[in-house]
Amino acid sequence: MARVSQEHLDARRRQILDGAALCFARNGFHATSMQDVLKEVDLSAGAVYRYFSGKEELIAAIVAEVLGQVHQGFEEEADSSPPLPPDLLVSSVLGRVLATKESLTVDGRPAFPGLVLQVWAETLRNDRLAALLREGYGAVRETWGRIVEAYQEAGMMRSDVSPDDVARTMMAAAMGFLAQQALFGPASSDVLRDGLRALMSVRDHSSVNLLETRSN
Repeated sequence: MARVSQEHLDARRRQILDGAALCFARNGFHATSMQDVLKEVDLSAGAVYRYFSGKEELIAAIVAEVLGQVHQGFEEEADSSPPLPPDLLVSSVLGRVLATKESLTVDGRPAFPGLVLQVWAETLRNDRLAALLREGYGAVRETWGRIVEAYQEAGMMRSDVSPDDVARTMMAAAMGFLAQQALFGPASSDVLRDGLRALMSVRDHSSVNLLETRSN
């Protein structure tokens, strides 16, 4: 019997993951059955179960893959001297992740942002998925902390702000941008880039003076 190449195995796994993601995006996790996935990918139960034990494992694999892509994107910049500015870095990484999911559409509309919202909601009832998400976001947060420290060492960012505070804020900006796309429709990552750039241009002393004026 001829041995199956790793390339073939990887391609089959990719086929199953993409088909499952489309089913989840179209109908939601709970309304999607394994039979729906089998029909979508046009494979036998044996072929699919060789890779994934069931729906829960499929969901976890999709989440782990996306978190890995996000983490890798920021990790590549963490050791740069200095890293790209926040506006360019966040929009670049998010743009690359969205580009890998361009084929995931429902009724002609990008479905990945909506799938992300489903994952966030599912973590409220699924302890395994919640743990996976916490681990993934924890890794991204740690990487962002190192990026902020590099900004501070290079004199690009004030040093009296906690790197973790900045990390959480940048992650919130990216997550919020995805949520907006899911709720209100697609937008280029350039929108996030330009918005962050504008916020970064606000002069610090003006906000301090404004707060002092309002407190008097």
